[in-house]
Amino acid sequence: MRTDEASHSADQQDSGLRGDGGVIQLVSPEGDLVGDLDFDPWVEDVSDEQLSSLYEDMVVIRRIDTEATYLQRQGELALWPPLLGQEAAQIGSARALRSDDFVFSSYRENGVAYCRGVDYGDIVRVWRGNAHSGWDPYELNMATPQVIIGAQTLHATGYAMGIKNDGGTSVAVTYFGDGATSEGDVNEALVFAASFQVPVIFFCQNNQWAISEPVGLQSQISIASRAKGFGIPSLRVDGNDVLAVMAATRLALHRARNGGGPTFIEAVTYRMGPHTTADDPSRYRDANELEIWAAKDPLARVRALLENKGIFTPELEASVAAKTDAVAKEMREACINMPDPLPMDVFAHVYSTPNTTLETQKEHYLRYLDTFAGERSEGISR
Repeated sequence: MRTDEASHSADQQDSGLRGDGGVIQLVSPEGDLVGDLDFDPWVEDVSDEQLSSLYEDMVVIRRIDTEATYLQRQGELALWPPLLGQEAAQIGSARALRSDDFVFSSYRENGVAYCRGVDYGDIVRVWRGNAHSGWDPYELNMATPQVIIGAQTLHATGYAMGIKNDGGTSVAVTYFGDGATSEGDVNEALVFAASFQVPVIFFCQNNQWAISEPVGLQSQISIASRAKGFGIPSLRVDGNDVLAVMAATRLALHRARNGGGPTFIEAVTYRMGPHTTADDPSRYRDANELEIWAAKDPLARVRALLENKGIFTPELEASVAAKTDAVAKEMREACINMPDPLPMDVFAHVYSTPNTTLETQKEHYLRYLDTFAGERSEGISR
């Protein structure tokens, strides 16, 4: 699938920016192609085979999400942040990126991690409590998930400043939720990105709920409209439409690569599950609301499109099912068979170079462990 947006001219790149107007949609909830002169060209190269691949991606990450939820309920994970309902937003955007683009995500972008090639065991490693982080950011060009709400937007903006100073063409992309837009970090990142016109995409997944608070409580206008106050062009896209999300992301990437600076994308979607597995959304959310959004299910939409095009075959369905089963099995086995960390591993990778404070803490902890028979970790130098 093409990830190079250079075929589009500079006058095209700003023609469809919609921060105030209607939501960008290319595929209706019934699976019909809607048609949009501004955004259809950005996905005209997506073949039937590639569309089928996008569907497979979405089914796979939903299965990853479901399996991880089961693992948490069975005591194998301490916590899990579900992405149920946000598959199109994550797959449509992640599959538009180049390998040298750098992703800065929150804790919910496990679908993006899948697209970046993160091992299934590494996706759940932190949630099992076995490591400080799940993977090496520099191997995959994706930072490990940020739990501090909105902090990753500052990291992305700083990285993008480095890209610009180095004269590079890669782009920093940061993912966050609607609730994060109320955080000072996000607003500071928007100020810096606009001031220095750096190549960064702010990708907000507006899933309607910041834990138990509805989006309407924190924003009296569309979130995309708020970006204009910082001088940043914005797009408001149907986050349950994988093609619309891909088109919007490709446009934003093209702007960034060609000196157009930052873009803010609001993907309007819905968190169909709890905020985390420690949350009970039935305490604050109307069941009728969930029913309304279930009719807009991103997986059902792309499947309907495939059916309308006559390419959703029994063979495709069987192939996707086999892939999801294999992924779920591999992730479950990786999780359950993951070795427990040694006691002294808590000090590993905290600092890039040794320092006396850390060494003193290690010494004190070793003495503490010595008071418990068999608890001391061997192989750690004093």
